[in-house]
Amino acid sequence: MGRQPPDLTVRSFRGEGLQAEHLGDLVHPAVAGYTLAHTTPADAVLRELAAETNEATGGVALMQITHDEDALLTMLTQLTGARRAIEVGVFTGYSSICIARGLPTDGHLLALDVSDKWTAIADRHWEKAGVSDRIELRLGPALDSLRALPATADYDFAFIDADKENYAAYYEEILLRLRPGGVIVLDNVPQGSRVLDPVHQEPRHVTMRGLNDLVAGDDRGDAVMLPLRDGVTIIRKR
Repeated sequence: MGRQPPDLTVRSFRGEGLQAEHLGDLVHPAVAGYTLAHTTPADAVLRELAAETNEATGGVALMQITHDEDALLTMLTQLTGARRAIEVGVFTGYSSICIARGLPTDGHLLALDVSDKWTAIADRHWEKAGVSDRIELRLGPALDSLRALPATADYDFAFIDADKENYAAYYEEILLRLRPGGVIVLDNVPQGSRVLDPVHQEPRHVTMRGLNDLVAGDDRGDAVMLPLRDGVTIIRKR
């Protein structure tokens, strides 16, 4: 039996500053800007990658997380002493660079994605960042790739930022392969506050709502959800 999830009253935030249609930052833009201004800045490679991603997507790079989140990934990777990491959802590789930079020079990041178009951009910038030798890209359904791995606790760190409908399955497959003390980071957990309002019943909202409750009551780990951008949950396996 796991811990009982918190007894929360689900309510809508409409009319209280968080619009239901908003899927971006949970924080005020001025606070978000202040946070970025007081975070170690991105270097030239990351700035170039962000600009190329913005241009390639026509200015709607919604799948690229912000630099303060990525700086957190580097720091968490370093703090956990990670040597082997998994990333589910690569896009153009910004977060991959930040995770790989937190690994030792002989570390290994298994990067899983389905798009050869976007990961081609990632591959070029991994080379420019000097981390390509630490990253192994596997294209194909991430669940298939995860299930093909040995069911042993070989990994230290994982970041999940992909199709929300499969988050719960990704969580279970990775937790099985994570060492005690290892860390999983889940991105976009509140879904722009939609998980708080039961009127939203799209598959991704239902999955994330259930996963958030599962993680909060899961005695296999300790979790904290943070209102960073569109929300992240950090889980440390017991």
